[in-house]
Amino acid sequence: MIKQAFEDRMFQTFNHGFLLAITLLVLYPLVYIVSASLSDPTYVNSGQMWLWPKGFTLEGYERVFANRDIWTGYMNSAIYTVAGVLINLAVTLPCAYALSRRGLPGRKAVTLIIVFTMFFSGGLIPTYLLVKSLGLVNTYWALLLPSAATAINIIVSRTFFQSNISREMEEAASMDGCSDFRMFAVIILPLSKALIAVMALFYGVGHWNQYFGALIYLSDRDLYPLQLFLREILVQQEIASQMLMNGGDIELLMSEQTRITELIKYAVMIVAALPLIVVYPFVQKHFVQGVMIGSLKE
Repeated sequence: MIKQAFEDRMFQTFNHGFLLAITLLVLYPLVYIVSASLSDPTYVNSGQMWLWPKGFTLEGYERVFANRDIWTGYMNSAIYTVAGVLINLAVTLPCAYALSRRGLPGRKAVTLIIVFTMFFSGGLIPTYLLVKSLGLVNTYWALLLPSAATAINIIVSRTFFQSNISREMEEAASMDGCSDFRMFAVIILPLSKALIAVMALFYGVGHWNQYFGALIYLSDRDLYPLQLFLREILVQQEIASQMLMNGGDIELLMSEQTRITELIKYAVMIVAALPLIVVYPFVQKHFVQGVMIGSLKE
């Protein structure tokens, strides 16, 4: 074994210490939220709980999951996320691949039009009027079709195809009689697993976290995504208000309402983020690879 110089060992030790410090800074807020969701709000608000749960309780989760709307929101968000990602991939990938082919007539003009939409949009009112005229208001499609693709993801995907798909391979496949559709489905997509994982994660996070579009286009509570119901819990405090309608001393009621609000606040954060936290480790490898290739190479 080669003996390292003192300067090399010091540099390596510094790097390990720096990375450890960064890791702790990133992990601490996550651990704190989990611990706070399992702790009595009295200890959290007083600062006595700073790392591990204190006054262990599952009351926050019990109150959250006892609300029927939470389960409705989970189901709707799952539908929006799965269906939305499938629609996004079905629109983004073929569009990006077509724009990556140098023989496509008007390729630069179409690319410029797509890039233009990154800086200028029709605005909220025209968009709403368009969605309404198409009869999409208060339907699942109102949250799926208007966001079928985004310009930045099309550009990233196009760059990926340009950087990683060999033109010689495409020409060889064409000479063997492979059609454009078959080439894309049989050759291009299997070589683009990293890109597919990145796009699925990007779009999936957007669909799972969306609430503004639902707030604008939906009025039927049976169509609400999870984020709208969580917004009601945190902002409007519906659960706490319903539980404190029996009257009593006003100070005690306000104190109890505050305690209930704090109790469910952290539980709601975990409920909303847990699905994404569970999914991310499975696509992390492809995510890093796809982002680096798709964004840095031209």
